[in-house]
Amino acid sequence: MRILFLCHAHPSLQAGGTEIFSHGLFRALRRVGFEGAYLAGTSAGQRPPSPGTPFQAVEGTTDELLLWTAGFDPFFLSQTDLHGVMPSLAAFLQELRPDIVHIHHLLTLGTEVVALIRRVVPRARIVMTLHDYYALCANDGQMVTTSGALCRTASPDACGRCHPARSTTDARLRQLAVQGALEGIDQLVSPSRFLRDRLVAHGVPGEKITVLPNGIAAEPPAPHRPDGRRDRFGFFGHVNRFKGATLALQASARLFRAGVAHAMTLHGGTAHQAPDVLDGFRDALLAAPDARHLGAYHRADLPRLMAAVDWVVVPSVWWENAPLVIQEAFLHRRPVICADIGGMAEMVRDGVDGLHFPVGDPAALADTLKRATEEPGLWQRLVDAIAPPPSMEDAADAHEALYRAVLARQPLRATRRQPSVSRMSPGVSRTSRSAA
Repeated sequence: MRILFLCHAHPSLQAGGTEIFSHGLFRALRRVGFEGAYLAGTSAGQRPPSPGTPFQAVEGTTDELLLWTAGFDPFFLSQTDLHGVMPSLAAFLQELRPDIVHIHHLLTLGTEVVALIRRVVPRARIVMTLHDYYALCANDGQMVTTSGALCRTASPDACGRCHPARSTTDARLRQLAVQGALEGIDQLVSPSRFLRDRLVAHGVPGEKITVLPNGIAAEPPAPHRPDGRRDRFGFFGHVNRFKGATLALQASARLFRAGVAHAMTLHGGTAHQAPDVLDGFRDALLAAPDARHLGAYHRADLPRLMAAVDWVVVPSVWWENAPLVIQEAFLHRRPVICADIGGMAEMVRDGVDGLHFPVGDPAALADTLKRATEEPGLWQRLVDAIAPPPSMEDAADAHEALYRAVLARQPLRATRRQPSVSRMSPGVSRTSRSAA
């Protein structure tokens, strides 16, 4: 079986959960005999490839490529470089002739990529994993309004309130473009039931969405600290509006004022954040004497960092889907304290292998942290109930079964009609083959 993975970024350039999982899954499938390639977008702020081609090989590999995708419109999820990126990608598809194209995001690639695959390699089957809510939400795929409130209904009117510079027509056109792309996909994959249910509520047929948990690379669990108070908490994640780092600091400050002994360590970078986000985070850090921010970290350092904490705190103020940090915590046998919504609440069983608290409430989080430090036997009981997360090999087995089931079906009878790339860019075949 020959597969092509398409992702919006490569983990060597942007080490987010989607990039780490999709790349790990691809390598696991390659180890069991699959042929194919991993193609990741790269854009402004990153080094473009050599002149004359939008492609660049990832150093040290023969089957991983970067595709220069700077001409991308994030609101419409549209790749606007129809004379460069799309013809070159068409030529690449013609050369590879994949059996399965597995899309891991429409960011940087655009909704147009689905129609392109259908036209160029019509016998291929298309699978797409939904790693977040971008199919529904134009606000960074968070399903959170620009005012910070949780959003429960994605609609052109609601999107217009978040993006007043955009017309309702723009929001409707985005919705139609995404709907058309989803209709052209053979099988959708969701890592959580929560996201699947959200999509079904917005009209996506439930039978088209398979729930498959993400996998994680196996490694020995980090040792626990010696017996004693279980009062060391760790936050692992980028410092931004949505991950709740400031909320964790506010809870720590409350414990300090109440005289509750504890330690809160935050691991995560602050790059590319708005000044008000950074100012709020720094003010909260100054107000929490028992907290430390140690900055960005490399994944290779994670076992050592996990060994220094008893609990992992996931205080995200958005719905999340399938946070990698929860799988990392469970891999290293650390119970998780998380907000009570979305994929977080689905992955962490309240009172079984972790604790929930009401989303966005620093006082409630402080109370939960206090309980975690003081309730006798709680930490050990939760640790004993932690189930190991699926390995990358488990995920590869599940995806192989899915691919074979999809290939066994009849092809789609019809897809939404979209503009042909060849009509937009005359002479595609000759120029794009030389570029590829």
